[in-house]
Amino acid sequence: MQDKSGRDVFLRRLKWTTLALLGLIVAWQAAPWVGRLLIREAATPRAVTPRGDLAADEKGTIDLFERSKDAVVFITTTQRVREFWSRDIFTIPRGAGSGFLWDDKGHVITNFHVIAGAAEARVRLSDGKEHTAALVGASPMHDLAVLRIDTAIKRTPLPLGTSSDLKVGQKVYAIGNPFGLDWTLTTGIVSALDRSLKGEDGGVIEHLIQTDAAINPGNSGGPLLDSAGRLIGVNTAIYSPSGASAGVGFAVPVDTMNRVVPQLIAKGGYARPALGVEVDQRVNETAAQELGIKGVLVLRVRPGSGAQAAGLMGARFDRDGVFVPGDVITQVEGKAVDSVPGLLSRLDDFRPGDKVRLTILRNGKEEERSVMLQAEGAAAR
Repeated sequence: MQDKSGRDVFLRRLKWTTLALLGLIVAWQAAPWVGRLLIREAATPRAVTPRGDLAADEKGTIDLFERSKDAVVFITTTQRVREFWSRDIFTIPRGAGSGFLWDDKGHVITNFHVIAGAAEARVRLSDGKEHTAALVGASPMHDLAVLRIDTAIKRTPLPLGTSSDLKVGQKVYAIGNPFGLDWTLTTGIVSALDRSLKGEDGGVIEHLIQTDAAINPGNSGGPLLDSAGRLIGVNTAIYSPSGASAGVGFAVPVDTMNRVVPQLIAKGGYARPALGVEVDQRVNETAAQELGIKGVLVLRVRPGSGAQAAGLMGARFDRDGVFVPGDVITQVEGKAVDSVPGLLSRLDDFRPGDKVRLTILRNGKEEERSVMLQAEGAAAR
């Protein structure tokens, strides 16, 4: 009995000791919270430190955005699809992009790829009002399109700049709707000039401005501005494996727009200036490898063209069936060309009716010819 009594006493002591230790642990853990509950201090919002004036460049950026944003628009497009079983036609969202007012007549500039394949386009202005837009004209080779909204809408278009005197390193500003986040401003510099980029239709877009201003999907068609708030380009594409901005964006220069857009408005399309010769890039690449030609091989001269009047000669076969290369165009106005896209790009700097000086190779000898350009397709065939 004595042993049992002693064991009971020991167990009771162990029990109370354990409970005491647990109580101490709980008290230690709860002490900070109990202290906070018991001790309350009076608290008020902190005083705001006066900032002072904004820096001059910040004020300039804010002013530029405020002056420009009302001319920038948000474009949404839809497409029609046919249900397989019922054959019913439905309209579904297709995509979104940016644009801007070109004049006070309701013309809106955007990228061709923003509206390509769309059944309808709607334009939302900075006041939130939406308007159905009509397609006026497009030039896939420049990735440009002109829409038109209600002419009763009066907005001030962006002031026009020039892209011919741009310098690498000068500041630029992009306004658009990346990922549908409307009226977003990003800033950067001109990173490079005269870039080339392959378009969605397989063609090559030339003379592009490269910028590190953040450009993302949805920025397409928005304006690129200089530090004076003048329009110097239309944002067209990014180079990014992920599809998001990687600091390499491209814009169609305003000098190209100012040459192409009036034709789109007046005629609905763009007729590029042409020499009146037939050329082919694949044939040119083969000739470059096999014949050592560095330039653009003329395959055929179209009758009635400026090239025929200037005496250019196309390729032919002699009486023995031996291929005789035609003239090789090596320069346009002193600027070298070594590919068909390069030649077309150089010619696109001019207008139909202009005379251009060509440097050609004929039978291994260098010659010069002056050719009057015609609108593509104007020469008799």
